[in-house]
Order: sequence, then structure tokens, then C-alpha cells
Amino acid sequence: MNEAKLFSERLTEAMLAAGYATRPVVLEKEFNQRYWGKSVSVQAVRRWLLGESIPAQDRLQVLAEWLNVDPHWLRFGEKLHGSVKQQRKRWDAAMTPEERQAMEVFLSLPPEKRKMVGEIIYALAKP
Repeated sequence: MNEAKLFSERLTEAMLAAGYATRPVVLEKEFNQRYWGKSVSVQAVRRWLLGESIPAQDRLQVLAEWLNVDPHWLRFGEKLHGSVKQQRKRWDAAMTPEERQAMEVFLSLPPEKRKMVGEIIYALAKP
């Protein structure tokens, strides 16, 4: 079986485990609410679900975080020695209390507002 087909099976498994229907319109809507880059089309996510293509790494990261699975597992089918939550704990340890509070507020926002804030931060970070 090829890599794209195996990825499709893991994506389907993760969506079902997270309580989502494995329909392209559902995946497109949920993904685009969380992704800060250029939106993906229903046709693109349909190819992910049919095992015809594999998304780029930045998109894989968003899918994994949304579905609460390890990004390495989602892409390759293998577990690494640290989960996404463990990676986040290391990142949290480096933040000041004010930064941590700001992140908590950010994470409590609905997905569409998080996307908007992310776009603002991205725009401010450009040279």
C-alpha cells in the first residue's frame, strides 16, 4: 500500500476518534478555521481522504493538533518518544507568566478568532 493511502487511513481514524465525520466538507471547514496560511479547497482535502496526496508538513501539524494526535504518527504511522502535549509542556516552561496568560486567553477563543489573531501576529512579524 502506498504512503498516501496509509496516511488517509490514519487521518480517517483520527477524525473518527475525535468525533468528526470523515467527509471532505467537514475536514475543509475544520482545517481552514485553524490554519493560518492560505485556505485549502474541498478538492484538496478530498485527495487527502482518498489517499491521493499527503499535505505539507505545516498542514500536517495543524491536522495533528486539531485531532490531538502525534504529527509523526499521522504522517508516518510511527509513534515518537514524546507526544504533542509533552512538546507543548517544554515550550510552556520557557514562557513568562504574562505570556502564559496571553496564550491561555488565545486558546480559549473560538477557532475563527484564533485564526484572525494568528494572521495579525503573522503580519506584525513580517520585516
